[in-house]
Amino acid sequence: MSKRVIIVGAVALGPKVACRLRRLDPEADITVIDRDNLISYGGCGIPYYVGGDINDLEGLCSTSSHVLRDPAFFRSSKGVNILPRVEAVSIDRHKKTLHIRHLDTEKEEALPYDKLVIATGATPVRPPIPGADLPRVFTVSNLHSAKDIKETISKGKVGRAVVIGAGAIGIEMAEALTDLWGVDTTIVEMADQILPAALGKNMSKVVEMELKQNGVTVLLSQKVDKINGDKASGVTSVEVGGNTLPCDLVVMSAGVRPNTQFAKDAGLAVGGSGALLVDRGLRTTDPHIYAGGDCVELRNLVNGENMTMPLGSLANRQGRIIANNIHGRASKFKGTVGTFCIKAFDMAAAKAGLTFAQARAIGYDPVHAVVAQSDRAHFYPSSRIMYIHLIADRKTRRILGIESVGGQGDAVKARVDAVAPLLSAGIDVDEVCSLETGYAPPFASAMDIINNAGNVLDNILEGRNVPMDPVDFVRAFANDEIQVMDVRDPKEAAPFIEKYREKWMNIPQGELRDRLDEVPSGRPLCLVCGTGARSYECQVLLNQKGFDNVCNVQGGHAMILAVAPDFIDM
Repeated sequence: MSKRVIIVGAVALGPKVACRLRRLDPEADITVIDRDNLISYGGCGIPYYVGGDINDLEGLCSTSSHVLRDPAFFRSSKGVNILPRVEAVSIDRHKKTLHIRHLDTEKEEALPYDKLVIATGATPVRPPIPGADLPRVFTVSNLHSAKDIKETISKGKVGRAVVIGAGAIGIEMAEALTDLWGVDTTIVEMADQILPAALGKNMSKVVEMELKQNGVTVLLSQKVDKINGDKASGVTSVEVGGNTLPCDLVVMSAGVRPNTQFAKDAGLAVGGSGALLVDRGLRTTDPHIYAGGDCVELRNLVNGENMTMPLGSLANRQGRIIANNIHGRASKFKGTVGTFCIKAFDMAAAKAGLTFAQARAIGYDPVHAVVAQSDRAHFYPSSRIMYIHLIADRKTRRILGIESVGGQGDAVKARVDAVAPLLSAGIDVDEVCSLETGYAPPFASAMDIINNAGNVLDNILEGRNVPMDPVDFVRAFANDEIQVMDVRDPKEAAPFIEKYREKWMNIPQGELRDRLDEVPSGRPLCLVCGTGARSYECQVLLNQKGFDNVCNVQGGHAMILAVAPDFIDM
């Protein structure tokens, strides 16, 4: 008798399980159900559809050969039966039966299964803000909401928008609204930085500046108290911290909640996030029921704790694992290090592992390095400055996380991808210093920025480099808490000396040994150069000569201007 497999969910993981299993088992009876009539689409592409990079919805629902992935396609090309507009109501685990409801007819029936797969994904959180149910208040939940947002904007009646939440979706939607449609967009974020779960304060500040330079207003440490408007005309404004922001559209991007209620009602175990608990074979607490994608918790391979990671890439990889195991293999999905990347206008950011704050919150003693360097050989015409943030545990020197930001997304992603697979193996700082990467001037420097980040972090851990973060430098300088010594050539330092006078002194590196008597003592002295290398060498010299209140600004002038582009005009 053929194996009966029921899959609940037909967006990412569900179709992957079905198609892989069909290739393994031509005789399996495979049925996929989904509440929606639009299936097997790239949800992560929704902001790019709204922003015009993808012309129509079919682009998100088609194969690479431009064939629409609808039920007819799966039936004829894949041998898989997909039932749209059908929802899972309950599971009778004892009888191995899934109870379903046909949404268009309200008819209910029971489907017997040998193996059940839960691929129900997650639903955007709609915070309980007064007015959240008004017209033109959207969540980015599926292709229907994407179509509604784009159609609303295309009518020409949206001049101002507010995006609630500065996570990945919020930033991508802000870009889409601003870049193509010219909508005056404001992001409101409760945390004190954008991308609070993904990046540390320095890298997030670089991305924040990119948003601002492209016309997006960013309000941090703020929350929306109320959305104003009426049912007839829709939203008219939002109230934020006592201020009223007029707007014609609101996008909520305040996170997601796993769709697991019917599974919890059946007694399947869930974690603290509400997502299902699965083993390394992606089995739930019922050995006949598998789950994956946005509705499960995964093991964080850096700290061993559970986490959710709603990414289509992970869901597709998990789908293969589940199909293998249903077929009788013993495939394992060990977990994730949280690798992530995002585009924000002309800037890209990527990360893997823990942020500095996350590492400290769970008991590590984190130490970090920030470096700025060309992503290609510095003499190659297309080279651009890239920024790397590397985090390690002080005691063990184990690398806990890496973040990268820069103007060329391929280079940014490549550096993080080089380190990400090694995080679960416990790579340490010394191994990053000597990490082997490909070299040619069009692609990298002979001393790659990854190696340089390891070298800087090694020097910090050894106490030779006493760093100051660029974000902290900007704040301390504005508050007149420090004295600055620029060790670049006079021509490079001249604009800052002209602006800040005695607060910004200049002793070039090549003259420092002969001018030690001019080095101020008493106040904290912050050394600045182009990217941090010359100022580090000057710091070593000053320490050897008895100056002990000296620090080196991480990433130098390049990093200062990345986090505060208007610094010269402050």
